[in-house]
Amino acid sequence: MALSLEDVAHLLATRGVNQYGREAVSQLEHALQCAQWAEKSGENPATIVAALLHDLGHLLAPGGDTAEQDDLHQYIAIPFLRGLLPDAVLEPIRLHVDAKRYLCAMEPGYWEALSPASQHSLVLQGGAFTPQEAMQFAAQPFAQEAIRLRRYDDHAKVPGLATSPLGYYMALVQRMAQAPAADAVAGAAGVSVAVAA
Repeated sequence: MALSLEDVAHLLATRGVNQYGREAVSQLEHALQCAQWAEKSGENPATIVAALLHDLGHLLAPGGDTAEQDDLHQYIAIPFLRGLLPDAVLEPIRLHVDAKRYLCAMEPGYWEALSPASQHSLVLQGGAFTPQEAMQFAAQPFAQEAIRLRRYDDHAKVPGLATSPLGYYMALVQRMAQAPAADAVAGAAGVSVAVAA
């Protein structure tokens, strides 16, 4: 069953106030910071929405985000969002954990720069990719968007950072949900869409 826009906003506003794993921010703060990084980096609307919703699976996971097991959050939210949002949003969400594994394999110093919580979760998620796994990952559609999303994720852990409110980004989620498929593809191709405040 697909979530409605109201369901998504409610999850972020209520369950999102909980601490984000072992990080010093809440789930909601992390989501808003990640979306803000994507927006300020000039991402298209689909990638900004993916940044906002990339960890929604933590809020849907049966046991919540315990940080002691891999809850496969990157997959959990997809069936709930599939009827609402296009693949240009869903695929970077699905791939963002693999993007971390890819960057750990391909970029010297990346693992060392991760927060201790991200290093811990990486172990639970299978560790760095092998070179062959990294090549397979990079060949997938939306892999590059997922890699950029992963970088925003890494930066979105700053306690007390000012961001636009949830309603600001939910307006963009609504526009993506209402956009015809052709518009969603154009958005994924880099057409800029201003967010209504």
